[in-house]
Amino acid sequence: MSYTALYRKFRPQEFEDVKGQDHIVTTLKNQIKAERIGHAYLFCGTRGTGKTTIAKIFAKAVNCEHPVDGSPCGECPTCKAIAEGSSLNVIEIDAASNNGVENIRQIREEVTYSPTTGKYKVYIIDEVHMLSIGAFNALLKTLEEPPSYVIFILATTEAHKIPITILSRCQRYDFRRISIDTIAARLKDLMEQEKVEVEDKAIRYIAKAADGSMRDALSLLDQCIAFYLGQKLTYDKVLEVLGAVDTEIFSRLLRAVIGENVAEAIRIMEELIIEGRELGQFVNDFTWYLRNLLLIKGCDDMEEVLDISSENLALLKEESEMIDAEVLMRYIRIFSELSGQIKYSSQKRILIEVALIKLCKPQMESQTDSLADRIAHLEKRMEEGIPVAAVAQAQPNVSVAVQTAEVAPPKMPKAIPEEVQQVVRNWGPIVQDMPGVTRVYLKQAHLSLGGDNRLMIVLDDPVGAEMVAREDHRKEIERIISERIDREIEVSVQLNESNRPFDESYVDLSKIINMDITIEDE
Repeated sequence: MSYTALYRKFRPQEFEDVKGQDHIVTTLKNQIKAERIGHAYLFCGTRGTGKTTIAKIFAKAVNCEHPVDGSPCGECPTCKAIAEGSSLNVIEIDAASNNGVENIRQIREEVTYSPTTGKYKVYIIDEVHMLSIGAFNALLKTLEEPPSYVIFILATTEAHKIPITILSRCQRYDFRRISIDTIAARLKDLMEQEKVEVEDKAIRYIAKAADGSMRDALSLLDQCIAFYLGQKLTYDKVLEVLGAVDTEIFSRLLRAVIGENVAEAIRIMEELIIEGRELGQFVNDFTWYLRNLLLIKGCDDMEEVLDISSENLALLKEESEMIDAEVLMRYIRIFSELSGQIKYSSQKRILIEVALIKLCKPQMESQTDSLADRIAHLEKRMEEGIPVAAVAQAQPNVSVAVQTAEVAPPKMPKAIPEEVQQVVRNWGPIVQDMPGVTRVYLKQAHLSLGGDNRLMIVLDDPVGAEMVAREDHRKEIERIISERIDREIEVSVQLNESNRPFDESYVDLSKIINMDITIEDE
């Protein structure tokens, strides 16, 4: 006899078997008991949350010869025929592959014939958002005035793609992601029925990895059981099969990052690769680990929210004291961006290693949220003792604390052409930061690129050019721009003496980057 996958073998056949969607089950049962059945329903929600399953149970319940408290009996010929898929009263359509006008026209022709047995003909259209505009328009007329014996159940994972004209004619039910506790309880019950020994910790990890989908949880569990057939399924074995990483590795990695130990962070990454861990799963799990740290950092009463053991909770609390919340948020930003990049990349390892180096070296980033981390690193180095400036050494009467404070800031890297273009894109806000007289003339300035990646400011007014070119004004402009982009930039000021339009004599950066530079008057 052929093997049946767990998610098919244990698909609920009655409303009472459905887990995690009580708000929908109760409403549908009440409608059936009160005979207030609608003609069109829209089931929305993520994959594996029970949309198609409840649609089939509902189709059985409305046609059942002996319904029990609004639920199908499962014993009458109608229920058995629908369960076997042989009933002519329940028609399932996959809109992903049957999305044309012709398919909907065929439905419109079929609904004119009443059911030979049972009360209702039920059309279950899965992934209905895949229908073409023409198909939606063809369906609209039938939804407006359907025969009394026809029920449409539309299922979708992307309700926002469905026209409002369709939405307004359906009763909408939003399926929630199923909680980890609910999934874990269901898996444990099924494993007792299957007589498979599984650790509770392993079941909870699978439930968490399923991300709210009961079907995904059953598929993952099926995969793990098949790999260790006949053996007890432990937490470590589940991690091995799913290519996941134990939280102890995350702890080691975080401590390496906090200590700015790039070599150790890369070494840990090498271990994971040798062990065959799935890198995409690693990125997601480490992001989740950082999220847990941030929650503990933000509130003392997070034990119930975090689904972790007491030992791991104590470790997280210890590590949360080692790092600031702003730094954690930067880590989460970097790994969240990495999660989107790594999905379709062929160089996953390189992307992860670059991200780890960014975590260890905040000075590599120019984003504002890295400033707090960079300042914290500088303060730490100052506490450990940075060599004081030569000028400070020449003043023996100055205290050590003052000498330390006078240490010269680290030299910024020089701006490259792309960063000069960034200045052009943000020229309006930059000009607003300039001192009064300079700001007035810069509003009429043109921008070009000089040699050695310098930003060239060209003015048509001789007085303005002379004023902006003054050494103190030019240095002030360079300082303000450098602070904004965190790069050292050189500025040159020129007068347009050709008496010709600016773009005929110079390269106009605003046109190269396809934008207009506009500065609003205050």
